[in-house]
Amino acid sequence: MARNEEQRIQATQNSPICSNLHQSLPTAFMNFLGIHHVAIICSDYDRSKHFYVELLGFSIIQETYRTARNSYKLDLQASNAQIELFSFPDPPERVNSPEACGLRHLSFAVANLDASVADLLAKGISVEPIRLDELTGRRFTFFKDPDDLPLELYEAD
Repeated sequence: MARNEEQRIQATQNSPICSNLHQSLPTAFMNFLGIHHVAIICSDYDRSKHFYVELLGFSIIQETYRTARNSYKLDLQASNAQIELFSFPDPPERVNSPEACGLRHLSFAVANLDASVADLLAKGISVEPIRLDELTGRRFTFFKDPDDLPLELYEAD
């Protein structure tokens, strides 16, 4: 995004019109509190369960086998949100490259990016070189889950 475009958006957000609009919204207007969960369909349930629980360290809330669907649903605690890991018989492959419409990646905030990268590497997980977000000045990197879903580590404040 061009610098002038960023300035225009910021000026629009700070304008009296937008400010008055925000103040005049009814109290019943949708009030998002955060992300509740992200759902992931995997191709190999045991492999993905091992990756998210044993390697990434997410704790299991509940694991359910749904006989009618021949499918597992694994609820994982991911800080202040949850990950729902699903297995289905023969799911279609994910289109990764070139990028396609839809969810692009899942990003996890971490306090220490260098230590998090070192932990992933020690567990045999390949990690891209650390980059700098030119818009925020924050460092980040990507790695992939067993089904090549792009996962991001983003250094928090």
